[in-house]
Amino acid sequence: MEHGRAWARELIAGRYRTLETVHREEGRTVVLGEDIEYGRPVTLIGSRQAPSAPGDGIRRITARVLRDSEAVRLLCPAGVAPVLDVAEDNGVLWTVTERIEGTPLGVVLDPGPLGHLRAARIGIGVLDVLESAHRGGVTHGDLSPGQVFVGEDDGVVVTGFGLVGTCVTQRVTAPSYASPEQARGSSAGPAADQWALGALLYTMTEGRPPYRDRGPVESTLRAVDRLPLRAPVRAGPLAPAVTGLLRRDALERVPGPVVRSSLARVLDGDAEDTVLAGPAVPPGGVRLVAQRAVRAWSSPAVRRSALAGAGLVVAASAVAVLTTSGGHGGSPTAGAERSPSGAPAAPPTGRAPSTGAGPTPDGSPSAGRHRAASPSPSTPSPSPSAPSPSETAGEPTADFVPFAASEGFSVDLPRGWKRLGTLRAAENTYRVTLGANGDPRTLTVTAGVNLGPDPVAVWRNLEPSLRSTEQDFTRVGPIRAVTYQGYPGADMVWLSTVDGVRTRTVGRGFLTGGGRGFSLRWTGPAADADGAADRQALDVVLRTFRPPTT
Repeated sequence: MEHGRAWARELIAGRYRTLETVHREEGRTVVLGEDIEYGRPVTLIGSRQAPSAPGDGIRRITARVLRDSEAVRLLCPAGVAPVLDVAEDNGVLWTVTERIEGTPLGVVLDPGPLGHLRAARIGIGVLDVLESAHRGGVTHGDLSPGQVFVGEDDGVVVTGFGLVGTCVTQRVTAPSYASPEQARGSSAGPAADQWALGALLYTMTEGRPPYRDRGPVESTLRAVDRLPLRAPVRAGPLAPAVTGLLRRDALERVPGPVVRSSLARVLDGDAEDTVLAGPAVPPGGVRLVAQRAVRAWSSPAVRRSALAGAGLVVAASAVAVLTTSGGHGGSPTAGAERSPSGAPAAPPTGRAPSTGAGPTPDGSPSAGRHRAASPSPSTPSPSPSAPSPSETAGEPTADFVPFAASEGFSVDLPRGWKRLGTLRAAENTYRVTLGANGDPRTLTVTAGVNLGPDPVAVWRNLEPSLRSTEQDFTRVGPIRAVTYQGYPGADMVWLSTVDGVRTRTVGRGFLTGGGRGFSLRWTGPAADADGAADRQALDVVLRTFRPPTT
């Protein structure tokens, strides 16, 4: 990199004198300059100009950048530089800010990778800014090392808010840090910022971005979209945060509270800082360190916090999972580690009966009413809570109440259950988590897009990520192809340890066409998996779930 040569002593937009070029990266340049009209020092960040939509002009772009930057700065004053102007000059879009007292992260990384403590400090600083932006309804969507300025105390200032969405196609100035959904041309949401944060952490620890620049922007974006991620080998205690953020499925990326917990453990000394001058951390070492952090993330309190704020801590795939009897549209086997009985399950028609006999998951009759609201005799049944205006519950049927979500799906839930959290990524993708306070079980409904034609392959591609982030991950049985409500699906069951408790996750995923799919995921203590209440509740969920009609 050559500093101080380009644009030296030239005027940008006839007003800003360039003094020194301090950083260059693909599609972006950072220059120290002076506003000759007011005689004040400024920082200029030049970005590759993308084609504007018809009728759009520099005034509209300027208004968006000023509006979004100011909105985030009000929420996080120390983390966002005041934007003074936006100017176009020779095909480059220049964002002009007050002089930033810090060094571009790209320059900080010039000598090589950072230690884990410093990377964690910078990562938390970036996370603070991004979370403030998301609370204000603003997505950055174009983050890169040239837009993160690091102070002497490792405090950060982030620039570039408002650039994304100012053109027909999504603006991706630095393609090496674009998320897979952006690489495919989808709109940027908060999940794209999660990926970018993971890419920055990867770069800080590995000394290179997750995907290297390949020259033409289109070539780099194809690599981001299609090539597997090269596993980090120097991330050490930061590996869980890095791999959790760099999940290809936008809905699988771990939310901010979980990332913060992992980074805080490094800063608090609960995770060892690795000297990067020594040998690279072996893959097995990364996995062991990752498991330590996952144990800290996975306590019930942390999981509930993450669910309420941004979705699941560790979630199932966009086409997820459940081992069933005979591979058809029925219920799971009675126990997670049993083989299927082969008995047919009840077809998914109608609502759960309120009283009387009904089919059990293995097809045998059951007597009496459903008793799924209480996971165990020691757990009291939570009292019902009123639904939100956008989600209505019909007449109760024994221990279950019909639930109609604003997203368009419906399902019968144990009495007292409600929406715990919602995570949205790209268009038409979401994850809704349902449950009740005091009940250790949850049901997660996921809608995904851009899925492949084989639901089994979708699960198979996700499994390595689950193995690296879930403690004591054990898949139970094979991934099975099934048919559910006439759709092709995939079933899977796995066990993991959460805060010292063995849990079981079962689910069912299916494809509805056009690359779109839905999944149901049922998670609870493995010790209760053989109980009649848990099996009957899951049977009701599977028989009554209906995806959106459009």
